[in-house]
Parts: sequence; structure tokens; C-alpha cells
Amino acid sequence: MANNHTSRNGTQARKVMVVADPTRESAGALQYALSHAVLEQDELILLHVENPNSWRNTISTFLKMPSLGSSTTASLDLGGGGAAAATGEGEIDFLEEMKHACRVAQPKMRVRVLRVEMDGKDKASAILSHSKTEGVDVIVIGQKRSLSSALLGYKRSGGGSMRGAKMIDTAEYLIQNSSCTCVGVQRKGQSGGYVLNTKTQRNFWLLA
Repeated sequence: MANNHTSRNGTQARKVMVVADPTRESAGALQYALSHAVLEQDELILLHVENPNSWRNTISTFLKMPSLGSSTTASLDLGGGGAAAATGEGEIDFLEEMKHACRVAQPKMRVRVLRVEMDGKDKASAILSHSKTEGVDVIVIGQKRSLSSALLGYKRSGGGSMRGAKMIDTAEYLIQNSSCTCVGVQRKGQSGGYVLNTKTQRNFWLLA
């Protein structure tokens, strides 16, 4: 259960976990969380799940978020098609960059960075496990803009096959299996708003 506490103004504080990765989807999820999901009395946890077997893990620690604004979260974004290349000195840890964006948007809010490893689990299971351990009230995760192929692959395999389960999107798995509220976020451009998915609401449009 979540360890809620009451702030000075009587509003109940919550723990909000954002799944943090060096991707456009994760940047959009954080922007949504900062602008629509958290209040200053809440605690925001940036959870990054590392895969020690992934070749990308060797470069994922220091990936720059090139257009992350220092004065506003409106420019919170990753340019190009996703992760930026990690080259040379002066690259900023994307988790520190995300934490900085949180401080700018909500200076009084408590922000924690949590780096964990899969420990033999898949990413979704690792996220679920740590969300329960931390007593999280809301999980926010970036979602790719099209899930049709993953969902179709999942449905075709059928029979409870684990192979089929691995086809399904991590965000979708969390939405369906999390004991707390999980929001899948798809950002539609810089000012196009968001498409949100939860267990009870599908493809809900939210203007920026």
C-alpha cells in the first residue's frame, strides 16, 4: 500500500513514478507528469531499469537530451528519432537532466532517481516490483505511437504463451497489471497535447 502523508495545506501527498529512459517517449511522459500529474507536495521517482545484457546499456548512461529547456518544460524533448548519440566529453546524464527539469517545474517537490537492474526479470516485471516496494500511487510511462503490431502479435499467439506476452508493449502490460494507476502517455508534437491510456480509459485526448 502507498505510504501517503498529508501536507501542510491538508492535501494528501502521493508518490508518482515516471519510467525514465533516454527516449522521446520517456521525455513526453515526464513532461505530462510535471504539467498534469504531480503537485508540489508529491514525491516524484525517476525509475530507470538497466539491462546489463543490452549493448545499448554501455552508452545509455550518458545520453544528452539536446532540447531540454532550462527555464520551461515546454521544450522537454529528445530530437531526432529517439536516443541521441553519446560522444565526447560534456555529455549530461539523461537522468540528471530529467531531475533538473523537475526542479525547474516544481522547485518544492521531492525528486528521487532510482537506478535498478532487471535481475533476471523483464522490464515490465522489474517496474511493477519496484513500484510495489516504493508504495507508488501512480506510474507514468511513455508509450510508442502505434501499438497495433505488438497487440496483434500478442493476440495471434494466444494460449497464454510467454512468447506472446513478450510481444506486448511494456506500457500496455503495466496498464493492465499494475495494482496502482498506470498512465501510458503518447505526446503529439510540441503543442499537440497527449493521448493517454489507462485501464479504464483508452485513447483519451488531453490538450497541452
